[in-house]
Order: sequence, then C-alpha cells, then structure tokens
Amino acid sequence: MSGSTLGKLFCVTNFGESHGPAIGCVIDGCPPGMALAESDIQLELDRRKPGTSRHVTQRREEDKVEILSGVFEGLTTGTPIALLIRNEDQRSKDYGNIARSFRPGHADYTYLQKYGLRDHRGGGRSSARLTAPTVAAGAVAKKWLRERYSVDVQGYLAELGPNKVAFESWDAVAENPFFVANAGAVAGLEAYMDQLRKSGESCGARINVVASGVPPGWGDPLYDRLDATIAHAMMGINAVKGVEIGAGFASVAQLGTQHSDEMSPEGFLSNNAGGVLGGISTGQDVLVSIAIKPTSSVRLDRHTVDTEGHAVVINTHGRHDPCVGIRATPIAEALLALVLIDHALLQRAQNGDVRPATPRIAATEPARTLYAARTAEDPDPAEA
Repeated sequence: MSGSTLGKLFCVTNFGESHGPAIGCVIDGCPPGMALAESDIQLELDRRKPGTSRHVTQRREEDKVEILSGVFEGLTTGTPIALLIRNEDQRSKDYGNIARSFRPGHADYTYLQKYGLRDHRGGGRSSARLTAPTVAAGAVAKKWLRERYSVDVQGYLAELGPNKVAFESWDAVAENPFFVANAGAVAGLEAYMDQLRKSGESCGARINVVASGVPPGWGDPLYDRLDATIAHAMMGINAVKGVEIGAGFASVAQLGTQHSDEMSPEGFLSNNAGGVLGGISTGQDVLVSIAIKPTSSVRLDRHTVDTEGHAVVINTHGRHDPCVGIRATPIAEALLALVLIDHALLQRAQNGDVRPATPRIAATEPARTLYAARTAEDPDPAEA
C-alpha cells in the first residue's frame, strides 16, 4: 500500500493493521550516535495508549515497544531503526455485523472502492491504532531535536465538542486524561463525556501544538514549505479535517496591520504567522492547531448501504473512543516533531554553512504565548 512513508531524510514507514499480530514502523535516516532506549519511546506511547481512562476505548494494549534494529550498545547507528508493537487485545468478533455494511463517515466504503477488498476488523489499516507507531517514531525525533537544537514540542486539547478550555498552565497537561492545560476544567469535561458516552454519541476536538526553540531558516519555498509539510503530516492523522498555522482562519477577519508581525530590535511583536514566513521558520514558536471530527463508530442507528448496494440500518458495537481527540495530543506532537527533524536535516545538508550578517530577531514573550492567550471567552489568536 502506498502512502505509508513520511519524510525525505528522516523517513518513517508505518506498517500493520488494527487486528493483525503487530504494528510498527521503520525509521530510515536517524543520525548516528544518539543514546536511545526503549524506555525513551515508551514514555510517549504510554501517553497515547488506550484504556487509560473511562473516557476512551477500553481496549487493553500495553503498547510495549521493541527496538529490532538500528541501535547498538545504546546508540543509534545511522541505519534503519525498526520498532515493533504487538497487538494483544483484539476482539474481531465485535465487527462481524459490519463486515458487509459500510459505516457512515468511516473509510469502509472508500477502501473497498480503491482495493476491491477491506479488512473490517477494527478498521484494519484505516484504524487510529496505526497512530501508535507514529508516536513511537515521534519520540525518537523529539529526543534528537531536544538534544541537538533545544527544540521542545508540546501540545494540549483546547476544545472538546462545544467546550472551549482556557489555557492556564503547561504543568496541568500531564496531570489529566484530556491533556487540557487547565486543571479546573477537568470535572466539567468528565461530566460531559459521561453524558455523551451514555447517549451513544461522539464528538470532535481541537488540539493546539507548539514547537519552541525552532531556529530560523528551516523549510523550503513553494511545495516543500515548512507550513505545507506540517499541514500534509497533520492531515495524515485519522479524523483530522482542518489544520491552522498561527492565526489560521482568524486571519480572514484581520487587517494587514493586525496580521503582519511587526519587528523591533528586541524581537517580534506578535506571532500571527505561527513561526513561518514564506514557508521558512522565523525563529518564533511554530504554532499549529488541528480540528478532529467526531468518531464515526457510534452505537446509534444510521442509514447506509451494504456491499450489494442495498439500503440497511447500521450501528457499531465494540470498544471505541467517543472522542478520538482525547488521545490525539501525543499524536499531533509526534507529527510536528517528525516534520521538524526532517527539515532540520535538510537544512543541515544544503544550508548548514550559511551565516547571514543580519542578527536573529528574538521571539518576544507575547509571540511565544499566542496560543496560551486563547481563552473560552476570547479564542481568537489575533487578540493575543
């Protein structure tokens, strides 16, 4: 199947199916000499894995990663790194009733139209289960970016269905199952999800991701722009239907004097561009926001057709996330890290010896905290 490899110099090829024996990825192009252990990767996988709270699928997967190659005596060798995650808790019988019917909003119909057959067990290749290898590869990228360039990639859930969550502190993100940056909002989100789950419905979410410490100069013109490759990667996440960089769609209502990020000797005065100008990083934080649609698998009756083209009514049972966005923060972080490491290596390969005479302009505090300034009452980044 084509379309399973991301990157040019740091290439990640993802493999497996939701109910197959294992899933995993092969990383080709990781620089040699970086200390890497399974524990480095496991930390990120544990953030994403299912069964971590009552608000997500109760599929019980340890998501224990195995490094099969590319590491010798604790260091990356520069050769392909193969990562394997074994599936342990498949219940394929839960999907027997959809083997010959198409779930509305899911990839069942399109996969059959493209390949002439489909793996209906948990969605097969189209399952969000395949984001686990992406997170594993992202952990390697995060570690290298942090050690080599002091780049830090972190994200949080900003909206859950109709609930907008004000940003308060990064410290709160790791302390709740929603990855929200506001400890006071957790109880309300839990109540909302309990009600949603009982109703049989699902909802969407918005995730904000910030990469700080990115040097200026990463990215290329036109089709390999940094923001273009970020959007490409983010749209590869299951259920993502929209990507914003910086002010995003809010820039439609801005005036030119509002949107353009003025500069001073002390630094940029704002970051509506989201850290990217002309497809090249400015040295400010790279700001990305993604919109995730409601989960397609719900237990309520919906109209569809079967494989013979006959009208039928379908409902989906089994274990599903009522909101896939709840576990999407580590996934979005991983994709941003994978794009950034690829551009870092491309920059080093072609332009590593470029030393412009103009000094770098600092990222000012308002620019670094553009997303942090979003609140439930004032979600427009133009006002930050």
